[in-house]
Amino acid sequence: MGEERLSMRGMTKKYGVVTVLKDVNFNVLPGEVHALVGENGAGKSTLLKMLSGVIKATEGKIYLDGKEVEISDPLSARNLGIAMIHQELQNVPELTVFQNMFLGRPLKTGGLFVNKQDEIKQCAEVLKTLDPTIDPRSKIGSLKVSQQQIVEIARALLDKAKVIAMDEPTSSLTPSEFEKLAVLIRRLASQGVSIIYVSHKMDEVFKVCDRATVLRDGHFIECVNMKDETEDSIVTRMVGRKIEKVGHKSYQSKECVLEIKDLAREPVVKKANLKVHRGEVLGISGLVGAGRTELFRLIAGLDKPTSGEVLVKGEKLKLHSVKDSIAHGIGLVPEDRKLEGILKAQSININMAMPDMKRYTSFSFIKRNFLRKIAFDIMKGLNLHPLDVDRAIGTLSGGNQQKVIIGRWLASGTEIFLFDEPTRGIDVGAKSEIYAVIEDLARQGKVVMVISSEMPEIIRISDRVLVMREGQIVAELEGDEINESNLGSYAIGQNTKL
Repeated sequence: MGEERLSMRGMTKKYGVVTVLKDVNFNVLPGEVHALVGENGAGKSTLLKMLSGVIKATEGKIYLDGKEVEISDPLSARNLGIAMIHQELQNVPELTVFQNMFLGRPLKTGGLFVNKQDEIKQCAEVLKTLDPTIDPRSKIGSLKVSQQQIVEIARALLDKAKVIAMDEPTSSLTPSEFEKLAVLIRRLASQGVSIIYVSHKMDEVFKVCDRATVLRDGHFIECVNMKDETEDSIVTRMVGRKIEKVGHKSYQSKECVLEIKDLAREPVVKKANLKVHRGEVLGISGLVGAGRTELFRLIAGLDKPTSGEVLVKGEKLKLHSVKDSIAHGIGLVPEDRKLEGILKAQSININMAMPDMKRYTSFSFIKRNFLRKIAFDIMKGLNLHPLDVDRAIGTLSGGNQQKVIIGRWLASGTEIFLFDEPTRGIDVGAKSEIYAVIEDLARQGKVVMVISSEMPEIIRISDRVLVMREGQIVAELEGDEINESNLGSYAIGQNTKL
């Protein structure tokens, strides 16, 4: 017990008769990087919310440096030296770096006036050890995501945090930015800071973590040493079964279904040209900010192009018309499903009906039984869990929400699927199911385009890959050319192919 920086014992959380976390034990040593892993819904977020004071445990005790502590709210957690780095960064873009770092607890002179000079000085001292290129006076909204994340870490260090919990810290980072974060994490650990690391990316977990605690369905499964484990062994504990790795099979035909000609929205997309064939899975690779999402938005009719054409089976689309894109069988599965893809409070039924509501209404009334049957049949085929189509979509895990969005487009007869980061924030078990869905869509002769920042994912699912850089398609890769070396070098501009 004496060596433990943090110990959580018998942690249980109940909501009425529903138990979401039951008798979970978790501990972190000083200077340790400890992974907390499990599928969506395993209880990771609940455990962290109790640690950070967002919710109170029904049962259980928390110890810090061997002493029992009471964490009643986020402020008490902060005062105890416990900091959370959220997946969605908690900052105010319009304020400067130093203002964000002292938000809610400004330094004052004489108890009345904010001492900005002292704030800037202290801010600069902390940032000097993390990233001296960050100017404390800069608006935080002007910084890259990776730098905003460093500011969050700096704020934790300013609070003299002993424990820093990082929830999906690399969801918006490039591979090179992750490497820098990994170095920073190791530096913090060497200074005695305890790091809790939550991620669905197993390669990251193995690179930065010393031990891992595995949760499944709200229960503690095991605490393991990373050096004694493999990715397969960790994943098997997480999902309770062995995940079979299936190689990619191509269903690509010669029939061109989608073609874009000189499609542009300067300066973010510059005269893109491509063709996609029936049964093909076309990967779109590149760094964050390369113009990939903006390209999809143009194809889907969400944004107005400055030039170019989109053709489906030779027929031109009305550009900047979502309705026309849907009518031509184009469906977008957006990157930010919570913000752009779902109505959280509405049922799965209603969410599935959104693109084609006329089909499910009669005299302005929803044909609920008709809608329910179609939704049930499609979601059963997609292995929705739980299979309750009257349930609010916001109560589902990320992977199951993604299935509903895919089901929405299946119900509307979509032929061209645009997947933007389809497995972001999704656990490994759900990832394999999404891959299987993509493969099955291709088998049915659908056209599938996939944006992914994860190179292994692009390699795993694609027949062909286009690499984008600074708004342009700079390379087209096929067969053995689709490898991490090529994807990385074209993305950063070391090689040029087109």
